Amino acid sequence: MENWLHRDVTVKSTRLRVIEAGRGRAVLFIHGLFEDARTWEDVMSRMTEQRRVVAVDLPGFGESEKPPLARFEYTVDAFAEVLCDLYGGLDLGRTAVVGHGLGGAIALRLAAKHPELVSALALVDTLCYPVDPDLYRWLGRVPFVGGLVFKQLLGRSAFRAFYEDRVVGRHFKADPARLNAYYDNFNSPAARSSTLATLRATVDTRPIVADIARIVTPTLIIWGREDRVYPCELGQRLARQIHGSGLRLLDTGHSPQEEQPDTVASVLTEFTDRWHPQL
Repeated sequence: MENWLHRDVTVKSTRLRVIEAGRGRAVLFIHGLFEDARTWEDVMSRMTEQRRVVAVDLPGFGESEKPPLARFEYTVDAFAEVLCDLYGGLDLGRTAVVGHGLGGAIALRLAAKHPELVSALALVDTLCYPVDPDLYRWLGRVPFVGGLVFKQLLGRSAFRAFYEDRVVGRHFKADPARLNAYYDNFNSPAARSSTLATLRATVDTRPIVADIARIVTPTLIIWGREDRVYPCELGQRLARQIHGSGLRLLDTGHSPQEEQPDTVASVLTEFTDRWHPQL
């Protein structure tokens, strides 16, 4: 996108791709599994007049480096610590943090362990409570055969079908160019290995659930009523358990930021204006 800065920042010996635009107090966006920073582009573009918006491709995803498991654990805690160090590299200061899916779990951990870094927390259809695994999560858990299928046999058509059938709402047509970009960034041995390692490292969600009680940051929960990955009831449960949090339910599937970017941007702007105002 025009006037957007794309740059690489090295954190903990790992190269990360960062995109940013705008000026003012920063909002940090964290993507979910099978995605990268571009999932936030439509929302970010609507907030650049009021904020410095920053999104990062997590290690192993998008255009960031994909280190082997021997160098990076691909746990929620490992991702959160990388982002903690990224603050210094980007001179972010205390920041509003927005996370989707896996990114929501990472945002939770960041706010729980480093509340001094997070002025406001927005969780979008977040990985938190245990759910029945879909096909790809099930494959990720099965030793040997599951890993072989996941790493070598998951093709573009199956990837697109998963995204359209499970991730977005039934009445939303996903952008083919964006889906192709997601797949292209996923379709290398290193990227597939990183995604598989992340799936396996996040099977046990008890450490994520334990973070809920530690949240003291003002929190907003955004959830799609038609989410078939993490059902809406989980968002309502999370809102009950984070003291003082707000809840916005939208008529979307698992990815409100792609399905209703205008609404999500408006909700986030209102929320961050209250808890993360301009200097």
